[in-house]
Amino acid sequence: MTTPTIAFIGGGNMAASLIGGLVADGWDPDCIHVSDPDPARREHLRSSHGVHTYEDNAATAARAGIVVLAVKPQVLRSACEDIAASARQSAPLVISIVAGVREPDIRRWLGGDAAIVRTMPNTPALVQTGATGLYANPRVSAEQRDSAETVLRAVGLALWVDDEALLDAVTALSGSGPAYFFLFIEALEHAGVQLGLGAEQARLLTLQTALGAAKMALESSDTAATLRERVTSPGGTTERALAVLEDAGLRDLIGRALVAARDRARELGDKLGGA
Repeated sequence: MTTPTIAFIGGGNMAASLIGGLVADGWDPDCIHVSDPDPARREHLRSSHGVHTYEDNAATAARAGIVVLAVKPQVLRSACEDIAASARQSAPLVISIVAGVREPDIRRWLGGDAAIVRTMPNTPALVQTGATGLYANPRVSAEQRDSAETVLRAVGLALWVDDEALLDAVTALSGSGPAYFFLFIEALEHAGVQLGLGAEQARLLTLQTALGAAKMALESSDTAATLRERVTSPGGTTERALAVLEDAGLRDLIGRALVAARDRARELGDKLGGA
């Protein structure tokens, strides 16, 4: 099967991660085109992945059946306006990996009835272990949905939502989620040092434990609750520690944190779309 031509508008870290994942999955680098204003960034992408790079957004988009918007939210409107004419003419699938900016605003800036998939990836995509939520507008065909999924699965898990508003929940859970785990890791490391372990000992024990727990959860058909119960012996050390966390209201605190993150995502969507 012929590899579709894909254009990345913006060549930052997330775009580079997607490009690397696509090339590793067998996507022909000769069919990947990237625009970026930074000459050093363009040279890096050319040398590391063998892709074509340009300075001009419109010329880059005109070459592709799939266009990935990968710029900062503050400049997305101008990037869309750069490629609007070519997008109306060639009608590519447009995939946005830009945080916060909603599909109706992207469609308005493109000035037509574009087929748009809006996505919410997270930073572990940079190491090909990302989790991404995807939403497709009604103009996206079944074949285009498959193409969008192929692109995002190059860097990890890709899950569809039927309502774009749910991407705010995805933002709160998996988009911001790595920071929650980093905070917990940080707290565990600090507590281990307070108990007398060396800093490097505490760090390695914490990271391996986090990795092991995630791997067990991914590879098991059991729920997290069942796995937790299985490692909690009655009257043992784990039960005592978990009781402290439960008494402190950990579950409620996490729920409140996600609501706060979701609400902030909504606020940012209103602000960014008003440009």
